[in-house]
This record gives sequence, structure tokens and C-alpha cells, in this order.
Amino acid sequence: MRILIFGINYSPELTGIGKYTGEMGSWFAQQGHNVHVVTAVPYYPEWEVHEKYKGKYWITEDIDGATVHRIPLYVPKNVTSAKRIIHEFSFVLGIVPVWFKLLFTKKFDVVFCAAPPFHLGILPLLYSKLKGVPMITHVQDLQVDAAKELGMIKNKTFLNLMFSIERFILKKSKKVSTISLGMQLKISGKGVNTNQQILFPNWVDENNIMPLPKEQSLRQQFGLKDSDKVILYSGNLGEKQGLEVIIDVALKYKDRSDVYFLIVGSGGGKEKLEQSAKDAGLTQVMFFPLQPYNKLSALLATADVHLVLQKKSAADLVMPSKLTGILAAGGFAIVTAEPGTSLYTVVNQYNMGLIIEPESTEALCNGIEYAINNDISTYKLNARKYAEAYLSKENILRDFEQQLVDINK
Repeated sequence: MRILIFGINYSPELTGIGKYTGEMGSWFAQQGHNVHVVTAVPYYPEWEVHEKYKGKYWITEDIDGATVHRIPLYVPKNVTSAKRIIHEFSFVLGIVPVWFKLLFTKKFDVVFCAAPPFHLGILPLLYSKLKGVPMITHVQDLQVDAAKELGMIKNKTFLNLMFSIERFILKKSKKVSTISLGMQLKISGKGVNTNQQILFPNWVDENNIMPLPKEQSLRQQFGLKDSDKVILYSGNLGEKQGLEVIIDVALKYKDRSDVYFLIVGSGGGKEKLEQSAKDAGLTQVMFFPLQPYNKLSALLATADVHLVLQKKSAADLVMPSKLTGILAAGGFAIVTAEPGTSLYTVVNQYNMGLIIEPESTEALCNGIEYAINNDISTYKLNARKYAEAYLSKENILRDFEQQLVDINK
């Protein structure tokens, strides 16, 4: 098949949507499909264009057999709602010359568009209609819902306009895929029939991400002893997670010399967190940059406890991608989720982590106390078993490949 992928994030970004879209594009190319990708220069989660791509504009490169068309865009240093809107619109506008070029090349068999940004789908949808090609809109985050619930955008007229555009794109797509049953229900609420939907969950390469002993972790590199109790948050340091609670909890362990909080990653909220830890004199809160993929198992093995945090208002609007790696590494996760959400249901059903109330310092403290003072080996075994059974990269992508074949019949 000839597959055309649109997405603002792509490889070599290590976290978030770019990780999955990049791995998908590479996998399809490795299966012998002709893959073209329209994406931005990499910038996430640091919110800074990667050094290799600075000063470059419209370029084309090969990544693992996929032809990748890079688009320049505005990347704000300090991310606000207004600046993020400009950032995303700059990418959509930057696509136009590449879009015209692709319009007059050989027809693709399927168009795949990853959202957010939700309005990215306008140009891929127009391409699909002009060329008579089926389009799949893949929803990783329900961006407009999240912006509303988190109070990032408060203008009702603007919100209603965005919801209208989103519904139009979703309903006009041949298929709409998303990553959880909870998000499928919300998409159904937007008028998209269930027979138009595909469940396409995030995955993990369980052959590369696996449990390791502490001796093979990054504890020595980070200056930690094997006897230390390590609580790890790794990933995007953004608005949806409510990471301020980590600083509040760390204050309660200020007099414990054997308990450390590791925050590994980048994002718009990093400087604020660093300053809060500094102001509070929290020397046991340690910040490190994102680690390369080949060190991910070692990073995950560093922790006794993993934190998977979300704000209440983000329930079932996003599904934390970091959880797949934690499960594959046989890690113990404290997960903030409310009853009725997909996250709560799956973690509870398979007994593979501890679920606590979101945005509660007391609940997180109690969860950490439980984890560092009790035998949590059963949770860790269940986590690895679940990853092997339900999150296999090869199985999920093979199933989705068949969906694409069926759409073209």
C-alpha cells in the first residue's frame, strides 16, 4: 500500500504522540509499504527545535524507509494557550506547499491523520475527497475537550467553532481510530457511529522494554544507592498532569534521607517545578533530561514507584502513554484516575497498579507509603503480564495493518 501520514509530531521525538506515529511509520515501511509522512521539525517535549533541524525549512529525509517531509513552524519558548494556537496554525499553513505537491503525485491508498492538533485534519480530508482516498483520523487526545475542561480556552464562541470543525472532520473521515474504550464513547457522543470507529491502542515493544534488576538501572549514574526509595515521574512536564503535587508530597519527606523524587523529562512546566523545589529547599527532588530509548529499561528499573498523574478534568480525554513502558518494565505505578474512566477500569481489573484520587496530596502520600512499606511484587508481575498479552507492538500494528487492507477492499 501507499500510505500518507499527517501528524505534527514524529520520530525522533522520544515521548508523546510522535513516538507512536514514528514507530508506526517505520513499521509500515519495514513491511514493504510505501510510506510518506508530513510532519514538523522535531521540537517536543523540550519545546525547542532539535539542534540538527535548526535553521532548516521545508526538507525531506528518510527515516527507517519512510519518506518524511519536514515543515517549519513557530515554537514558543513559554507555552501559553494563545501561543500554542499560533504554533499549531503555523504548522497547518506550512503544510500547504507540500500538500499541493502531493496532490499532483501518484494517488495514495489511504490517508492517516494523527490528532491533535484537531484542525490538522482539514487539509488531509480535502486531499482524501479530491483524490477519492479513504482517510483515517486517529485521535490520541481529545484536544478541544481538554482545552475546555482544563480552562485553557474560555471563549465559548471560539470553543463552539472548534467543536464544530472537529465534528465535521470526524464525521467526514472514513474511519476514526482512538486509543481507549473511554475515548471511543466520547467520540460516539460527537455523532460518530461505532461502526465507523477503530480501537487502535498505544503499544510497547515488550522485547526491548523489560524488567531489569537494580544493578542494571541508572541508580549509580544518578548518584543513588540500591537501598534508597525512588519515586519516578518520567515524561512530559505539562499542564494536564498536575505535577505540582509531587513538590507538595516531597515536602512531607524532607527529613527522609533515603527517599528521592526523580523528575525526568521536559515540557512547559519544568522551570516552574524546578523553581518550586529550589524555593522549598528540596534537595531530594532531582531533575534529569529525557533519556535515550536504549536506556529506557534501565531508567524504569531505577524506580521503586512510578507516578502516572493526571488532573481530574483530563479524565478519559487523554490516556498517558508512559504507562505502557512502565507495565512492560514490570513497574509499580501509582495512577490518578476516577471510577468510570478507562484508566481506572483497566488498572483495577488487572490489579497492576495502585489507583488514587487525582490532585490529592494526601492520597499520593498514602500511596507512596503503601508502596515503600509493603510487598508489591504481585502488582509488578501483573503489569508485565498485561503488557505481553495486550500491548504487544507487533500484534497491535499487524491488526491495524489488516484494518487498512480491509478499508481498501
